[in-house]
Amino acid sequence: MRFRFVLCIGALALVLSGCAMLNPMCGPQCGSSHRSSSSLVEFLYPNGAEPPRENSIPELHVPLRVGLTFLPARGAASGPDAALREQLLQRVRQHFSDRKFVSEIVVIPDYYLSNQRGYPGLEAVQRLYAVDVMALVSYDQVAHQDENGWSLGYLTIVGAYVLKGDRYDISTLVDLAVVDPGTRSLILRAGGVDTRRGNSTLIEVARDARASGTDGFSGASEQMIQHLDAALADFETQVRAGHANVRVVHKDGSSGGAGAFSWQWLLVLLALVAWRGRRAARDRGAR
Repeated sequence: MRFRFVLCIGALALVLSGCAMLNPMCGPQCGSSHRSSSSLVEFLYPNGAEPPRENSIPELHVPLRVGLTFLPARGAASGPDAALREQLLQRVRQHFSDRKFVSEIVVIPDYYLSNQRGYPGLEAVQRLYAVDVMALVSYDQVAHQDENGWSLGYLTIVGAYVLKGDRYDISTLVDLAVVDPGTRSLILRAGGVDTRRGNSTLIEVARDARASGTDGFSGASEQMIQHLDAALADFETQVRAGHANVRVVHKDGSSGGAGAFSWQWLLVLLALVAWRGRRAARDRGAR
């Protein structure tokens, strides 16, 4: 009887030591968090620089040639890998390449923005690629990982493979801002968010969390594209009405914005004037 008791105590000690090796210094409420992000404000105004006190009115020469890029991550923080960034940018490019006021959307590698932050670096890239405005994509993703009551199952090696004792929560924000480097003005912006939760085993939690993080970027980007679509439609309406804080100059020499007529309205107006002239001539002939 005593022999069996000692044997059980020894087996329990070995199991507990195995548990400690798998998850050292971790109590029942052990958790961790990880954040990766790129900041539009920190990129445009590095080292505590302040935005200009007065806003300049940007002059947009349509159709626009737009530069599209991801902002580089802050510090050594990891974010979406190069393949995922390229995929997300191509989705944005394909969705808006058929806009009448856009002639071309040029995808620019983000490493061009890594060496020099702020508007001077942005203007250098603008000149290099001969684009009119820059569309900058930034992101913020926070992942939390916690152990719940199922973590007791980790007392057995089998539990690390079978029992889904780790819980993860991943929140993702993807933001796109269109700026005019020349006047240092924000033209429009749109964002999207995505939140995902799940449970996983100790062995598979890292893989499952990475997969959910990738899906989070895709979900937030899809919502951002929908919001950007609405923002662009509203921007076009504001420009036609003359309420937008921009001046639109067509590359054929005509202008718009700030209450000016677009070339479509000018054609309608000319047709109306010609019709009234013909009608007046017929009236004079009838008399």
